[in-house]
Order: sequence, then structure tokens, then C-alpha cells
Amino acid sequence: MTRGKFITLEGGEGAGKSSNIPFIEAYLRERGVKLRMTREPGGTALSERIRGILLDKQEQQMTSDTELLLMFAARAQHLAQVILPALAAGEWVICDRFTDATYAYQGGGRGIATDRIAVLEQWVQGEFRPDKTLIFDLPVATGMARAGQRSSPDRFEQENHDFFERVRDAYLQRAKAAPERYAVIDASPDLPKVQAQIAAILDRLLD
Repeated sequence: MTRGKFITLEGGEGAGKSSNIPFIEAYLRERGVKLRMTREPGGTALSERIRGILLDKQEQQMTSDTELLLMFAARAQHLAQVILPALAAGEWVICDRFTDATYAYQGGGRGIATDRIAVLEQWVQGEFRPDKTLIFDLPVATGMARAGQRSSPDRFEQENHDFFERVRDAYLQRAKAAPERYAVIDASPDLPKVQAQIAAILDRLLD
């Protein structure tokens, strides 16, 4: 059986991932792709409980190291229970955030050294990496304005402008370093133009 593809979706707050996930799912299903849709942190019952802790606004005393370790704890369970079995069964897995988010938020945002993150990445994932990562990119001010129209902000969404500038820079640096794995999507235009960019990327993956 052919192994499925692992596609991850990344981007800062308000970049439009959530708005485009239904489009991605429908586009691939209409073309006969067997799909598993999931998210991080989360994706399993245990990982979702860890997500609740990570996003809880009451956990303001959480250290950056605790946050990083919880992210990889949730990821280890997610990989073992959902992602790797689905791929082995020939399904494509579309994941809303994965390890690139850790490099962006805990690395860029929190300032944790990338080599420390890389140790945990290797421990939890080995050589496993996404087949393709779509980064939804737009100016931080635009994203924060969009996010502000949603529900009450979680622990990450409460961070300041400079934090999200560092997150954005980290994403773009990773894309620049490995352009064969990343596709940067201009998330500034209206939804049809963004989805045209997504469709072009998905078509190349389907070839």
C-alpha cells in the first residue's frame, strides 16, 4: 500500500488557516483522496487535554520550557496514535500546525534556542517530517486585527505585536532555508485568491 502524504498548515494568528481548512478538505476529497484531518496541539484525547492546559489564560506562570515539553508530549501521542497509523494505511493527513509551529512560537516567539528544539524533534519524530508545509503569511498587524474579531483570546493570542513579528520571521526563515518543503501563501488577498494559491499547490501534490 502506498504511504499517504503528510501536509501541515502553518501561520501566525489571523492568517486564515481555519477559514481554508474546509476548502482543502473538500478539494482533496472531491479528487478521491482518503483524508484524515487533525490539529496540534491535540488530535487525540490525551493531546487535547494537554492543549487545554497550553491555551488556558489562567496558566500565565507556565515557563517556556514547560510549554515546549508539553508541545512535544502532545505530539508524541498524536504521532503514535493518529498520524503514523493513518499514513501507513494510505491516508493523507492534513494537520493544522506541527513542529514548524514549535520553532516559530517557542523558538522565535519565546526565544528558545533552535538546537534545543531540534533535540526534542529528533527524539519524538526521528527523521519523520511533513511532505509539504503551507505557510499562510500576512503582516502581523493585519493578522492581529482579524484575530481580534474572533472569540476571547487564548494564552498565545494575548501576546504582543513583537512576539508575533518574531513568530512570522521564524516561519519565513524556515521556508527560505528549505524551499522544496515549504510553500508560502500570501494570505492578504480575499478568500478566492488565497484558495487559488492553495489549489495550485494541491494540484502539484496530486500529480
